[in-house]
Order: sequence, then structure tokens, then C-alpha cells
Amino acid sequence: MTNAAPAPARRLHLLWILTAAAMIVFVGANAHLVYVAVSSEPGCVAHLKDKSGTPGGYRAAKSAC
Repeated sequence: MTNAAPAPARRLHLLWILTAAAMIVFVGANAHLVYVAVSSEPGCVAHLKDKSGTPGGYRAAKSAC
């Protein structure tokens, strides 16, 4: 006889490992998103400064530039 664990115990062990790995990836991805959101500071982009009567002519609600 071998010392291998029974099939149900192995499956449960594998399930726990996969669950832990998925949680680590999920937490890591969210931590990266928070880091990028907090550390990035986008510069000004070109946009319309005054109201435009043409459709699709959007402008910033409150320009910071």
C-alpha cells in the first residue's frame, strides 16, 4: 500500500489551494488598482474651454488647467 491520501481528501486539499490562490490574485489586483488610482496624477488634456453649440462638443465641467 502507498501513503497517498484518499481521493476526496486530495480534492479538498486542491480546492483549498486553488481558493487561496484565487483570493491572493484578487486582493493583489485590487491593491494594484488602489495604488495606481492614488499615485497617478494625470496632466491636463486638450478640451473645449467654452460652450459649443455642436453636438458631441463636450467640455470639462470645471477646468483645472
